[in-house]
Amino acid sequence: MRSIIRIDRGVILIISYEPLWRTLKAEGISTYALIKDYSFSKGTLDSLKHNRNISTATLNDICNMLNCDITDVMKFTPDGD
Repeated sequence: MRSIIRIDRGVILIISYEPLWRTLKAEGISTYALIKDYSFSKGTLDSLKHNRNISTATLNDICNMLNCDITDVMKFTPDGD
């Protein structure tokens, strides 16, 4: 699933949070655990599931929580790739 975030010089820029789901699976962390054990917001989780915009502060929190790199949480793909 992809989210269109802006158009720049005729190219649609795409962000996907698909890497996050692979990272969570590899770490054995369920979405239920994110909410209950990590006090993760249901609204933020919903935004991630639907590839909506989230803040860079939230991305920072996710990376710190999972002790991972940003590429383990999100992927950028220019339209057409």
